[in-house]
Amino acid sequence: MPLNPADKSSSRRNFLANASAALSLASLLRGSDWSHAYAAEATQSSTAETLVEELHASLTPTQRKQVCFPWDYKHPKYGLLRTRVANNWQASKPEIASDFFTPTQQGMVRKIFDNLITPEWQPRFDKQLEDDCGGFGYSQSMSLLGEPGSGKFQFLLTGRHMTLRCDGNSADHVAFGGPIFYGHDTGSFDEGPTHSGNVFWPQAVAANKVFAMLDRHQQVQSLAPRSPKENAIGFHGKAERPGLLITDLTNEQKNELGKVLKLLLEPFRPSDQAEVDQCLASQGGIDACRLVFYQDKDLGNDGVWDNWRLEGPSFVWHFRGSPHVHVWVNIADNPQVPTNA
Repeated sequence: MPLNPADKSSSRRNFLANASAALSLASLLRGSDWSHAYAAEATQSSTAETLVEELHASLTPTQRKQVCFPWDYKHPKYGLLRTRVANNWQASKPEIASDFFTPTQQGMVRKIFDNLITPEWQPRFDKQLEDDCGGFGYSQSMSLLGEPGSGKFQFLLTGRHMTLRCDGNSADHVAFGGPIFYGHDTGSFDEGPTHSGNVFWPQAVAANKVFAMLDRHQQVQSLAPRSPKENAIGFHGKAERPGLLITDLTNEQKNELGKVLKLLLEPFRPSDQAEVDQCLASQGGIDACRLVFYQDKDLGNDGVWDNWRLEGPSFVWHFRGSPHVHVWVNIADNPQVPTNA
């Protein structure tokens, strides 16, 4: 969403106050208090965005040469960094846990991360990080794109099973500052069908509850024989796509889908949840989406679908559960926004 720093807070509040004619996320998440929580978040003295500015100010010229890049910087390997997403990558070379950063700077990076994730989810992300890379900061890097105060400034956190962003609405048209990724390997790489200990697997359990509520015809419509490439998360607009139209769900089934959406969104701060709702509403709401379950890669052949996707004109939430969890998220307010995955 194109907003300058001076009016981004009031603009977001105006959005939250406006009712959408489309069936949006907010209407499915009845009883959710994320919009109220965002009002509290916006008044905090140390938001993620202000912490990012403080981190930038603390960097020495030598440090900036390695972790600070222009807003439109194109990496020789990864391309445009501010639109790049991957399951295992480093946008810059210095490891957060290394002595390249001072202990104070490392603490600031951790505080930024804590501000992007809801308190209830921080222990679960810490378990994921411990299992995947030995703890926060190890095999992880951070980059700063653009200049603070310019209206174009982004914090980018990368590593194994993580691509997260914080940009204060600098990136036009997109939620989360651009595409994000989260995932978890509990240690065996090839997990069993119950995915014991995987912190994100409950999201798939909830999605499969929706599948169980479908009648025979709906189930047939929702199934696809083969999973797409997991990083194929570009937008297709109103083109015909696999899966069951959400408009074909009953009210009871939509309510159950609302529980899935709540689980998908609850790890992230309320202001990012609000951006997701705004983007979704701009393209017709949840009714413009399809739900699809992929029949291949069904661990244990138990009919509990490990791979599934919720997709709309400019909304992709792709869950890959086999052999362990990878989740790719790409959300914008129009399908012309390019993706670099």
